[in-house]
Amino acid sequence: MAGDARRLPADFPPWDRIYAFFRRWRDNPLVKDFHDRLRARVREELGRDAQPTAGVTDSQSVKADAVVGAESRGFDGGKLLNSRKRPVVVDTLGLPLGVMVTAAEVGDRTAAQVLFRQVADAHHRLELVWADGGYTGSLVEHCLATFALVLAIVKRSDDRRGFVVLPKRWVVERLFAHLMRSRRLVRDFERRTTSAEAMVYWSMITLMTRRLARPHPRRG
Repeated sequence: MAGDARRLPADFPPWDRIYAFFRRWRDNPLVKDFHDRLRARVREELGRDAQPTAGVTDSQSVKADAVVGAESRGFDGGKLLNSRKRPVVVDTLGLPLGVMVTAAEVGDRTAAQVLFRQVADAHHRLELVWADGGYTGSLVEHCLATFALVLAIVKRSDDRRGFVVLPKRWVVERLFAHLMRSRRLVRDFERRTTSAEAMVYWSMITLMTRRLARPHPRRG
């Protein structure tokens, strides 16, 4: 770690001690468990069931910093970036159900097979996931046969012109917008993909704790 990266506010413990806690929470994995508990609380506060039955999937490419090794980074031909990719599945509130970090050249459908398995194992009530046209093909049949999960493809109408946010797509785009407001996530600074995934969960933990801390008007 570079010297500048070790500089923390004076009231913080030494950087290596802080990182030791982060590494322990990441590897156990306590970060995701904490995140999932908060997501259930947020859903219940809004009158939803704690466990979702529907979600939305997409991926986000983000520029990789120089510390990211060649084995976990690649070239995104669509975005023209030397980058990593963040495939996600979110619930209908835009809160993550699963996050992966891969090299940018890994296709969305390839990453989705791994990510959907993780999400299906953790969320047994999940029945439906919306996706854009990049997820068409054999993945639809694979999800139904392997995970009993309906992958519904939302396609852009041929008569629409210019930038159009597809139905349901805005839900996951809202997550990506939030991640871009997190300074640590504007680009990928993590050597390990597991650290990059944990940083996404930490960012959402911050968002959800703020939501839960807001005063709610009294009912009745």
